[in-house]
Amino acid sequence: MKPILVDAHCHIHSKEFDEDRDEVIRRAEKTGVKAILTSSINFSEIRKASKVAGRYEIVYLTIGWDPANLDRENHERNLEILENMRERIVGIGEVGLDYYRVRDEEGRKLQRNIFIEYIGMAEKLKLPLIIHSRSAGRYVLEILEEYDVKRVHLHAFDGSKRWVRKAVELGYYLSIPTSVVYSRQKMNMVGIVPLEQLLLETDSPVLSPYKGMRNEPAFIVEASRKVAEIKNMSEEEVRKITGINASKFFRLYL
Repeated sequence: MKPILVDAHCHIHSKEFDEDRDEVIRRAEKTGVKAILTSSINFSEIRKASKVAGRYEIVYLTIGWDPANLDRENHERNLEILENMRERIVGIGEVGLDYYRVRDEEGRKLQRNIFIEYIGMAEKLKLPLIIHSRSAGRYVLEILEEYDVKRVHLHAFDGSKRWVRKAVELGYYLSIPTSVVYSRQKMNMVGIVPLEQLLLETDSPVLSPYKGMRNEPAFIVEASRKVAEIKNMSEEEVRKITGINASKFFRLYL
């Protein structure tokens, strides 16, 4: 099987790509990227993200909500949208907890309650969850374990080594962003997580491996190179296994 590259999490529909999205997609394809998962995180993005996914064969859509900007009314509407768009999406996310931007207990309680409802919706629709857990890795894992969630993708997980090991124990997938080229925490994570539970992501347009530059899916090669270096294996093997992981997890059938 020829190795494939999958950008398991980004925002290719973002305005930062409006002027050159065609060129960005072409560069990704030229680099060997076979799938790009773009995540819509609010109402204003859903239609645009869906349109982008419909235009480009390699772009797949996930729908979630930014956990730092929640309210009950919008959440209820988003649940309806998820049900209505079930056949057009490959995952629910990003959803989860953000304790970095939300410091008050009332706001955090709302996050937890809504997160639990997204867990229920993922089970109902038989879709995987893409998890945002900034400064909240421990708490996300506790909730996921309590509700016995199986299909979990922890996007750009920033938890300590202890919680990375816990995520591995629970059988979750963790995606390594392109910022691994300079992030010590992400390098440590690569050393802990078995290749069979790793995915690659850019989180474009942010987390660029090149300081001061906009990130894009083609830069996913920097993540695969760094993972190969840390794990002392060929980049081809890293691409092969992480590509298989993503294809199976999201049921992309690449």
